[in-house]
Amino acid sequence: MAGAGRPDRDRCPRRARRRVTPLDRLIQRLRIRKALPHIPAGGRLLDIGCADGALIRAAGGSVRDAVGIDPDAPAGSGLIRGSFPQDLRDRGPYDVLALLAVFEHVPDGERPAFVAACRDLLRPGGRVVITVPAPLVDRIVDTLRRLRLLHGMDIEAHHGYRPEETPRYFAAAGMRLVTHERFELGLNHLFVFELPAASR
Repeated sequence: MAGAGRPDRDRCPRRARRRVTPLDRLIQRLRIRKALPHIPAGGRLLDIGCADGALIRAAGGSVRDAVGIDPDAPAGSGLIRGSFPQDLRDRGPYDVLALLAVFEHVPDGERPAFVAACRDLLRPGGRVVITVPAPLVDRIVDTLRRLRLLHGMDIEAHHGYRPEETPRYFAAAGMRLVTHERFELGLNHLFVFELPAASR
């Protein structure tokens, strides 16, 4: 949530305004389950592309403070309705930034500046937790959308993203790769990057 203090679960709506299918929800829960172990207890969390705040609700009282930002954040939710980084007023520092199914939607030419903005919000030793889909997911999502089983994002907005490109953007910003795992039968990737403690 925007603001200081512990996140208030009741202020995060249970449902986003856009149409969401049960399969969308299941995929969201699987990503969140994969990310949660990398969110430090007692830390400050910034969820970029937070949708309806599901990750913030899942983190619950384990984080000291949580801020969520999304262009489609529901009104009255306590989340910031806007784009990262330009609409974020709280300049951190944060212990962890989460980008679950977000980074592939950032246009290639904007990724270096996007990653630099993430780095600048982290405390030394802070982490960025990312999930990105494998390229095969675009074909699967297209089929599931035609069958109306999945709403999903516009796959055209993935900008031809390839997960193996992810580490180079963060290395160029002075961050190191801590974890890389595939999950959901290899259809998704989890990356965790850390800003070295001596960076500032």
